[in-house]
Amino acid sequence: MKTLSLKLPDELDARISAIAKRRQSNKSEIVRNALDAYVAMETTPQKGSALDLAGDLVGSLEGPADLSHCDEHMRGYGE
Repeated sequence: MKTLSLKLPDELDARISAIAKRRQSNKSEIVRNALDAYVAMETTPQKGSALDLAGDLVGSLEGPADLSHCDEHMRGYGE
């Protein structure tokens, strides 16, 4: 197993220590589990529709409301 050294803010170290004490574990195990979960989340594709995944972006841009079906907006496009 490799060793990794890092600096933690005092508050984060205290929170990790409290979790380790509550679970009767050690800080290294808590941090390994947290990193493993984070890496799994980053490498696992998210499930859901495009709307589910980008729902927070809906309505965040301005423009014509009828852009998808109004020929007037397409006049001259691609010329």
